[in-house]
Amino acid sequence: MNSTRINYFLGFSRIVTGLLFIFSGLIKANDPTGFGYKLEEYFHVFGTHFLNDYSVAIAVVICGLEVLLGALLLLGFWGRTVAWGLLLLILFFTFLTFYSAFFEVVTSCGCFGDAIPLTPWQSFGKDLVLLALILVIFVNRKHIRPLVKDGYTQSIVTVALAVVSLGIGIYTVNFLPFIDFLPYKKGNHLPSLMTLPEGAEGDQYEVIYTLKNKTSGEEKKVSDKVYLAEELWKDENWEIVGDPESKLVKKGYQVPIPDLLITDANGDDFTKELIENPYYNLIVVAWDLDKANLEALRQINALVMNAAEAYNIRSVLLTSSSTQAAEQVSSELNLLLETFYADAVPLKSMVRANPGVLLMQNGTVVDKWHYRTLPDFDTLDNRYFSKAYENE
Repeated sequence: MNSTRINYFLGFSRIVTGLLFIFSGLIKANDPTGFGYKLEEYFHVFGTHFLNDYSVAIAVVICGLEVLLGALLLLGFWGRTVAWGLLLLILFFTFLTFYSAFFEVVTSCGCFGDAIPLTPWQSFGKDLVLLALILVIFVNRKHIRPLVKDGYTQSIVTVALAVVSLGIGIYTVNFLPFIDFLPYKKGNHLPSLMTLPEGAEGDQYEVIYTLKNKTSGEEKKVSDKVYLAEELWKDENWEIVGDPESKLVKKGYQVPIPDLLITDANGDDFTKELIENPYYNLIVVAWDLDKANLEALRQINALVMNAAEAYNIRSVLLTSSSTQAAEQVSSELNLLLETFYADAVPLKSMVRANPGVLLMQNGTVVDKWHYRTLPDFDTLDNRYFSKAYENE
């Protein structure tokens, strides 16, 4: 292959790979906490639970590394080292996505975060394309030429890129994502996202029965439609054996919030009452009280006391922790919050903080905050509460 053709393929591969790595890294760096949750699923699959406490830190590093390698590839800096880094990273990703798809252990790899959900097989296909491009880069790594040849300049730019790449993830972990791609984002009407829209169809399933002939011992499988259409249930020669199997035959509309169920300590359902409250209400989310910032909860409680005293605003604590843990924390901090319980999965999606706060009214998320950015009562009063009170 002549040098012109090599430069063409190498240049194309560098541009596509570099841009994809930067895009993928930035999308995940927008929400490394969510990517950390995804990593915990992989840790569970491979039995490396000891890494759970470091999942977010690992997520920040992976996101930063993707952005850094993509940028350095486009700039042509440290070509051979970058080529090795890209090859090792894509081999690792390709293995994970193939394992997820083949063994059906993780339903979404989180390659592009919640912005562009991909199935495991789609993710694996993407990684195969990237692997082919990176192999072109790796084989021709000696032909990579930097845009700037001065080593000192390259070092300064690389350090700056590393700081920015890691800094984005560190910032969003300690505050909130720049862009919220989750269904609980500001402005969304939650009840609408919890039900099937009029005219839409959900997933369609087929039930498969295993029938056994009492006389011959013959076994056959039939669908529920065949079972009813041929009136096999009337034929005494056939009996159902084992449990029926459910098979997805057509994918339907996916309800954005399918799993939110809020209960009290007795298991009574309060979802509709809390979510559709027509007045301002504060929902404090601390999905894991053992890992929650208790000092932040104490400060939130002070704000809640002011809101209750001034406007009788209802405030609740949502957690997936045990009743005993919730009662202990409530007693220690003298929480004014009513405590309710929900599964950890939707609570983690509500707000990427532990604790975090949502201000809701009539089913709509008016605003949401990380505990580090929660305004004081006076700010909330001027921005929301007093205006609502004046309009009554």
